[in-house]
Amino acid sequence: MLGILRADPALVADRPGQTMIGDKNYFGAGFETELADAGVRLLRPARKGEAERVGSGLFKPLRQTIESINQTLKAQLDLERHSGRTAAGVTVRVLQRLLALTAAIWHNDKTGAPVRRSLTAYDH
Repeated sequence: MLGILRADPALVADRPGQTMIGDKNYFGAGFETELADAGVRLLRPARKGEAERVGSGLFKPLRQTIESINQTLKAQLDLERHSGRTAAGVTVRVLQRLLALTAAIWHNDKTGAPVRRSLTAYDH
């Protein structure tokens, strides 16, 4: 995370007061000090032996949401086999699949389909 922030300082400079969410392995006094100096607030679960941290009640439902989204992207949209050869190619393929899913959800909602996130009816 620190490497990303060092490589592109505009990530923090252009967005003051950011909050980043990480897992319990994003820890260490030096790490957290460097983030704080950059103006970034870190939310993460407490490690064993640590006192409970602010925002800890958010992590379980948030993780379930993230895992659900990742599963949709990997399984239903087949993003693990995107066939992109360049970063731009991967980006285009990911975005086209997200657009297709969004259009299908919109269509299914407007037509009263019982399952809105399904692309099965369009998989021919």
